[in-house]
Amino acid sequence: MINIKDYFKTSSSTIEKLHIFDDKIIKICKEIIEAKKANKKLLVAGNGGSCSDSEHFVGELLCTYKDRSRDPVSAISLASLPAAVTAWCNDFGFLTYYKRQVQAHGKPGDILFLISTGGGEEKSGASMSLVEAAKEAKRRNLKVISLVGKTGGILKEISDIAIIVESNVTSFIQEAHIVILHCICENLDVELSK
Repeated sequence: MINIKDYFKTSSSTIEKLHIFDDKIIKICKEIIEAKKANKKLLVAGNGGSCSDSEHFVGELLCTYKDRSRDPVSAISLASLPAAVTAWCNDFGFLTYYKRQVQAHGKPGDILFLISTGGGEEKSGASMSLVEAAKEAKRRNLKVISLVGKTGGILKEISDIAIIVESNVTSFIQEAHIVILHCICENLDVELSK
């Protein structure tokens, strides 16, 4: 068995370092608020566990976080249509699926919000579907925001704002990402309730 105390200690130390991203988190919140004021939307995507985090984030934005009186934030999870995912992937492969969703839904001024533990690596092919979506978003004048980990991968270069969690352990990166997403929601509750 693992040393449970050490596990939680390492996880906590990753989360405790997130305060270094205060300015970026505030900037992300301002971008989302400005998009909302301009009747723009967020397109949110991730793969695997990060896909689950993207669905969670969209749920918080559309529904409520803590403030039940806050207006909804327009957000779409790009992985939430199984028929579309399976149709596109069956005929064309997964690499371009999120790109296709950006082509379908993305308008100038919208935000593409990507969550990835690695940030996209050409050599391994990991998260390249998100990289393709980011490139398409930039072509269509969407803002690109990324939560990544490890080295930040290709997404750190493409994104307008990238938060790179200082860890090489996927589980710790994902735990940090959900804390960041909740912090964003907390800020949006406060600012959108004014």
